[in-house]
Amino acid sequence: MSRIADLNSDDFAALRQKILTEYEAFRARGLKIDMTRGKPSPEQLALANGMLTLPGNGDHFSEAGEDARNYGNLQGLAEVRTLFAPTLGTSPDRIVVGDNSSLALMHDCLLWAWVKGVPGGTEPWQKAEAPAFICPVPGYDRHFSILEEYGIRMLPVPLKGDGPDMDMVEQLAADPNVKGMWCVPKYSNPSGETYSDAVIERLAAMKTGAPDFRLFWDNAYAVHHLTGTEHQIPDILDLCEKAGHPDRAFVFASTSKVTLAGAGLAFFASSPANVRWYLASASKRTIGPDKLNQLRHVRFLKNEDGIRKHMAAHRALIAPKFDMVNDALEKRLAGTGVAEWSKPQGGYFICVDAMEGTAKHVVELAKQAGVILTPAGSTSPHGKDPHDRTLRLAPTFPSLQEVALASEGIALCILLAALEKLHSDRNGSKAV
Repeated sequence: MSRIADLNSDDFAALRQKILTEYEAFRARGLKIDMTRGKPSPEQLALANGMLTLPGNGDHFSEAGEDARNYGNLQGLAEVRTLFAPTLGTSPDRIVVGDNSSLALMHDCLLWAWVKGVPGGTEPWQKAEAPAFICPVPGYDRHFSILEEYGIRMLPVPLKGDGPDMDMVEQLAADPNVKGMWCVPKYSNPSGETYSDAVIERLAAMKTGAPDFRLFWDNAYAVHHLTGTEHQIPDILDLCEKAGHPDRAFVFASTSKVTLAGAGLAFFASSPANVRWYLASASKRTIGPDKLNQLRHVRFLKNEDGIRKHMAAHRALIAPKFDMVNDALEKRLAGTGVAEWSKPQGGYFICVDAMEGTAKHVVELAKQAGVILTPAGSTSPHGKDPHDRTLRLAPTFPSLQEVALASEGIALCILLAALEKLHSDRNGSKAV
């Protein structure tokens, strides 16, 4: 298909009517498909069903002889920290094992920094004149929600394909009121991009106006590859230490999309000073984590090779879904000039930039056709995309057949919304 904006009036009108007719036929199918959140499918969860009988009756002692049924060991079992140390890219002594939600750990760290301050700081973050966070865009809506909850200003910075625009980041970080930055450095949510070594090195070494500046390093997709190439990123903790900023990074990860989403393990990793700070704060709200679940993960995954094989089984289930979405977008939209989209090598999302000013309309058209998408604007702070163009597609949860149908409909909606926008622009009237 040629660029739609270049079509003459007759060809444009004919195409618009053709696509509108196709859309009405698609809507008449009465579909109900949810593409809103990046959840594991039932088939993915079933890969970890063997955990449901673990650690087993009588198997409740750690390698050190600790009774996992009892209170204690706030940092987590040593064998669990050893198992996941390669995933987190650091040593076991710098890791804390939490319960199932890494988002909860991020929230706790931000809240404790807000009310108590962090190592290297002189006061709680809430006492800053106008505390702010740097937020790469498109980004994760729940990161933004935490900041919004506490009234922290969000400073959007565009992603460039190899990470955030570092010139902008360094300029913003020079302000002493800027206390931190969100980062999803590998297979980013939702763009799928992986930060380059050069970008990560600059983040570790850059000068900041706030001595207590923190990188909230959400390595959520550390082992979530969609191809046979397992992309790697540098150890941010090591780089920060070498650059003279040992306490800069708070690293987070979880097994939510590895084992069982509602019964996984979450991890916090950082410098010794930050780990002591975290444990001191956490000790006020819990006497210890679920260590039976920690044992369950060790018994099931066993070692680093076990994690790799388990994730290969995940890849076999979800990679065809990503291919299905890409094929549908290519078939319907390639060459039209109305959209661009990511082709991620890992992670859980496909990011589409539709024609400016049409994303909300795409979501509404899809909803009317029975395909529910993440609200337009969710990838920007406060849910407001200034360009109204970015869409986040989450193909993991629906079945392959549902993804095929939904992808066909989404591509159709993107095209129809663009045609309506161009029709409106050509005629000076509101799109219908």
